[in-house]
Amino acid sequence: MALLKWPKPGRNGAASPPADSADGRMPLMEHLRELRNRLVIALLGLIAGTIVGFIFFAPIWEFVSAPYCGLPQAQELRSGQCTMLILGVFDSFFVNLKVAAMFGLVASSPIWLWQIWGFVTPGLYRNEKRYSILFIMLAVPLFVAGAALAYFVMDTGLSILLGFAPPGTVVGLTIDEYLSYALIMIIVFGISFELPLLMVFLNIIGVLPHALVAKHRRMVIFVMFVFGAVATPGGDPFTMIALALPMVVLFALAEAFMYLRERRLPKGDDFSHLSDDEASSLDDDASPLGDVTPVGDAAPIDSRTTDTDPSR
Repeated sequence: MALLKWPKPGRNGAASPPADSADGRMPLMEHLRELRNRLVIALLGLIAGTIVGFIFFAPIWEFVSAPYCGLPQAQELRSGQCTMLILGVFDSFFVNLKVAAMFGLVASSPIWLWQIWGFVTPGLYRNEKRYSILFIMLAVPLFVAGAALAYFVMDTGLSILLGFAPPGTVVGLTIDEYLSYALIMIIVFGISFELPLLMVFLNIIGVLPHALVAKHRRMVIFVMFVFGAVATPGGDPFTMIALALPMVVLFALAEAFMYLRERRLPKGDDFSHLSDDEASSLDDDASPLGDVTPVGDAAPIDSRTTDTDPSR
């Protein structure tokens, strides 16, 4: 399956116009223009969500800072009050921008996820396009669920990380560091929850068979835990497990879907067990080619009695 399908030449040898773009056939420049248009739409959706985040900054900031403000380390500088540090002149503006961008990223997820899927869909066949609505209906909740999980585990992760501060020290977390930590957590968790859906998509278009996934299941689960340890900004065990365990559950659901889907497909000759340089077995019980049934009333031709000598 190729995402770039070139148009077939017409009668005069010229390429047909991109009217077949509904079937995914369009020249390379058309694909680049479509990519540009979809990027612009996704960016406009992100900008619109960011503007809304600027307007409602106060309640959004109170919601975003709640995981840190609930920790005792947040009240060490001023007793009873949550305190973060601003060290730069322009940090106040960038704090507003980051908080608004975080809100815009989550709020505009239906727009940019649909644009990504819409760019891939023209390369699919007709029987594969029927999954488009289902995929986008699952992609948005999965991303939001990942972002929500990141929000709810941030306080525990921060508590573990800040708990390593030596006695006699005061924790003074800058607001820029906290927002960077929260933004990375939301993006990593949100995108990680999309990976099982990507597996199902690759299985539907025939790129990733279930047999390959089942063969490397243990390795995939191990890589998920390694990814959880590397991708999370804190690297603490709790955050790693909080990311890896839901990924394993979603992976199991995706594998079950792939298994059930392939069971419903018509079974044909399976040569997946053969290596690349091994030939398939031939049928030894093939019928002989010498038995030819005569057509009509014509008598069968006997090569032993047929005179083919042109001199006679």
